[in-house]
Amino acid sequence: MDALLDPSTGDYTGTRTTTLANAVYLRLQTPLGSYWRDTALGSLLYTLRRSKDVPRIAMLAQQYAEQALQPLLDDARAQNITVTASQPEGGWLVLSISVVDPTGDTQTFQHAVKVI
Repeated sequence: MDALLDPSTGDYTGTRTTTLANAVYLRLQTPLGSYWRDTALGSLLYTLRRSKDVPRIAMLAQQYAEQALQPLLDDARAQNITVTASQPEGGWLVLSISVVDPTGDTQTFQHAVKVI
């Protein structure tokens, strides 16, 4: 069990988790190559902060998230990961991530990405 991180603040919540919430959050939030211990940890989602809010950016965000989460599949921490992107309002992308863990339980996460 890990100490749960709050995605809105990045701080510990004071509770424990048995889900892949922390792994998903850290892989999406950390800029790729910036973590000293593992340069493969992270995503390229940070590069979209200065991108225009156009439909192709949603597809790019989905690809970046899938690439960042691939290590969870490679080390068998997840059986399946599905990422969908939507643009509900101007200036934001929302990634809906569905992760099937090794026990077959499905966990759903939301990750917002700011764009111009």
